[in-house]
Amino acid sequence: MSGYCRIAPGHPVHHLYHATEYGFPRRDEAVLFERLCLEIMQAGLSWEIVLKRRAGMRAAFSGFVVDRIAAYGAADTARLLADPAIIRNRLKVAAIIANARRVQELRSSHGGFAGWLDAHHPRARPDWVKLFRDTFRFTGGEIVGEFLMSLGYLPGAHAPDCPIAARVEAAHPPWKALRAAPASAIETAFEPSRAGESGASSAAEGATGPRKRSGKRTAPGQRTSGKPVRQRTAPTE
Repeated sequence: MSGYCRIAPGHPVHHLYHATEYGFPRRDEAVLFERLCLEIMQAGLSWEIVLKRRAGMRAAFSGFVVDRIAAYGAADTARLLADPAIIRNRLKVAAIIANARRVQELRSSHGGFAGWLDAHHPRARPDWVKLFRDTFRFTGGEIVGEFLMSLGYLPGAHAPDCPIAARVEAAHPPWKALRAAPASAIETAFEPSRAGESGASSAAEGATGPRKRSGKRTAPGQRTSGKPVRQRTAPTE
């Protein structure tokens, strides 16, 4: 069982997310956008910090309603950067506002965020990363990979022996379509980040430091590939 699947059950912060959200397919625009924003906010930090501040961020960012965030101006940016309930990072806040405007554009081109994801699925993880980088801001490889796994577009959210894995599969996540895809696409989708991707990812993610490299959620202090997960604090926090 993966590290996250071991520590999350019964954990006061991780349990509900692991058991009811992580890996389950969702289509609501606000839910998809919130998940992308949370992944952006995590860059350089632990997932536990993000979950602890989730309620505060949801309130500060207007419930992650795309149209409301897309209308934010300078006063809203100043308000957010002064709000201790969120992760106060100027680059991340600016990316979230810009990405809300991009999601608005996806309504015209693809019928919405979910339609855009569906139109490009299935594809290999490196191709997803390139697509996100061409479309959104602050979307490096680790952010994109976790976003897609968290919503079932890529497999790997739960270990096969995790009790939640069967529930996720019963919900028919989009990654099941990989079974009908060419073998090369399936193999690449399961691959970890390609050699050399981490450098580009750091720049795209605001150079805030490394995220998870195992493809699985990690908790503060948990070891990944034999090395302790590095806990870093954003400069503005």
